[in-house]
Amino acid sequence: MYSEKFSVKGMSCAACSARVEKAANSVEGVKSAVVNLLTNSMTVTSDKPVDIKAVCSAVSKAGYKAKHASEKNVQDIEDELILMRKRFIRSFILLIPLMYISMGYMTDKIYIPVFLSGNPLAIGLCELLLASSILIVNSHFFKRGFKSLLHGSPNMDTLVALGSGSAFIYSLAVLFAMTAAQKPHIYLHDMYFESAAMIPTLIGFGKMLEAYSKGKATNAVKSLMQLAPDFAHVLRDGKEVTIPSDEVIVGDIFVVKPGESIPVDGIVEDGESTVNESALTGESMPQDKVLGSTVHSATINQNGFITCRAIRVGSDTTLKKIISMVENTAATKAPIARLADRASAVFVPTVMIIAVITAIVWAFISKSVPFVLARAISVLVISCPCALGLATPVAIMAGSTRAAKFGILFKTAASLEITGKSSIVLLDKTGTVTKGDPSITDVIPIGDVRKEYLLQTAASIEKKSSHPLAEAITEYTENKVTLFNADNFSQLAGFGVCGKIGGEDVFGGNAALMEKNGYMTESAKNIGEDLAEQGKTPLYFARNGTLIGIIAAADVPREESRSAIQSFKDMGMPTVLLTGDNRRTANAVMRQIGADYSVADVLPEDKEKVVRSLSQCGKTLMIGDGINDAPALTAADAAIAIGAGTDVAIDAADVVLIKPELPRAVWAVRISEAVIKNIRQNLFWAFFYNCIGIPIAAGVFIPFFGIKLSPMIGAAAMSLSSFCVVTNALRLMSFDPKKCKVKKRKNIPDISKVLSVNE
Repeated sequence: MYSEKFSVKGMSCAACSARVEKAANSVEGVKSAVVNLLTNSMTVTSDKPVDIKAVCSAVSKAGYKAKHASEKNVQDIEDELILMRKRFIRSFILLIPLMYISMGYMTDKIYIPVFLSGNPLAIGLCELLLASSILIVNSHFFKRGFKSLLHGSPNMDTLVALGSGSAFIYSLAVLFAMTAAQKPHIYLHDMYFESAAMIPTLIGFGKMLEAYSKGKATNAVKSLMQLAPDFAHVLRDGKEVTIPSDEVIVGDIFVVKPGESIPVDGIVEDGESTVNESALTGESMPQDKVLGSTVHSATINQNGFITCRAIRVGSDTTLKKIISMVENTAATKAPIARLADRASAVFVPTVMIIAVITAIVWAFISKSVPFVLARAISVLVISCPCALGLATPVAIMAGSTRAAKFGILFKTAASLEITGKSSIVLLDKTGTVTKGDPSITDVIPIGDVRKEYLLQTAASIEKKSSHPLAEAITEYTENKVTLFNADNFSQLAGFGVCGKIGGEDVFGGNAALMEKNGYMTESAKNIGEDLAEQGKTPLYFARNGTLIGIIAAADVPREESRSAIQSFKDMGMPTVLLTGDNRRTANAVMRQIGADYSVADVLPEDKEKVVRSLSQCGKTLMIGDGINDAPALTAADAAIAIGAGTDVAIDAADVVLIKPELPRAVWAVRISEAVIKNIRQNLFWAFFYNCIGIPIAAGVFIPFFGIKLSPMIGAAAMSLSSFCVVTNALRLMSFDPKKCKVKKRKNIPDISKVLSVNE
């Protein structure tokens, strides 16, 4: 699959983005084109290399300009904001005298200059000059609006141009009528020059506020980009050389001094320090870094001098991957946006039809031409397709950026949406809810054997084995006991190990090994069974023909697993533990972490079957970290891979947690829920505003309540509508998934019958 990014100029509302998408999708070979109105960008995917020229040409024919993202001099949001600010200031300066003159002749309380007083034609000419100047300043509305209309794709600019232009042309006609009238002052009330000028000024002000808010959303990503230092101190031929961070290559040795940011991902080769990783993980507590520890780009070395070896550079660093995922999420569309897309495609033409019908109806009722014109213009300028277009992308950008602050990476907008809609949680055991490495939990000498003697014997014979349980014993006894010399070491497949210590036979392994050699006792067997019931693996050790003790090991649950699973349950999400371990171990771990159900003895393909079966009861959320989890992650409606997992698991997942901490999966669900809620609020406001505003502007309530809306008020309402939507979405930038109130789902799925079938 090939993908290319483009920047698009000339878009002003959802109707524009729909038109651009349609044009790009018409290009041969293009599989999908997704436009982001927030960033004025477009992502085009195809099964073969994207024809960049063909895409740009198609967009150009639709009335817009597209450039490949690699091209320079593309105007960004800051430049656009500066231009909008200049336009508004100029318009506002010209609008003040225009409003002064247009309102002055209506009342005796406002002083009118002598050369205008009693001279309606002079007043009309002044209004014409001032209004014309304002329309020239805001000519972009008319250029883009009528250009879109000629291309058969009217947009928000078209509505503004038609509304303001109609008021201006009508006022101009009235001004000409004044020149031939015997009583020209009676025409002053029929001129709408101030409305014609006020409409683009207010719309421009609203777009300026909107651009400012959009800038706050995109600045979050830019701030991530600025975290990485520009330079790195690299050791070359024994000398410290400062080079640009982009020139660091894998294997380079670099040094980081106290207070400096780490330039690339690496492994500590020398020195100790504490590193502030809050920029990547959201953790406020500094992390200790010693020999062999991993350090990440853009994190801050606080107090020690460390020497590191570069392992990931350029676009492969953790920071760059975070930025890439956030940008990719913003460049895709969530399924919830489809409703707005369908509405946007017909919105502007529908508004134009409503405006025409409004004019015809009021004309038929025999109202005056100015009144009819005011109603039609009000309909045009109060309608706001921008709010529909911005309802989803701003929330997606804000939500995904906020999630990245907590070490949670959503790959697409769809994954951001579906994660919060999931209702059943499935968890891999090893490495997900447990630490992934066995730890010694019990040391039980038998008879008069001392504990130290048992540990000395066990560690001496197991140190030559590479089995995970043997490594656990070796690690546990390190620096605690003095080891014996073990000879004639042998690995007994399926049973354990054996050898000689001081000429005495030593055996270490499972119960079967002890029974085979006649060392097992009834009491030791009972102890072992009790340990197994607790999810632990008992290892028996015998020396010189006598059983000397039992050492139990277990892959113990992570400290935070139980609280995380309780959080899922508090939200009304049943939790299921999936493991290839035996039923006894699975049940023991299930009790320790507080999960609702466990499914044991499942192979990778069996995990996938369980996930698909549970999908019948509700949306599934699979959390895993290993290669054997990939089929289940792919089969789930939403999938989360923890950062310590394998590349296969991470590739198969929809969401990636930078740190292997289960509570972050809970936070991912909460952030997703908050984004979905925010998008629904935005869409509701956008539809509600237009459903209420358009009838009021059309004069539907005039016969009943006498409520009517002037074009200027309509323009102000339109300006503030999209600003409100963007501002509401920006609230997500301060959302804290750790502290938010948990609401329990109303419909909790019953999965007991499905699980009983799978067992």
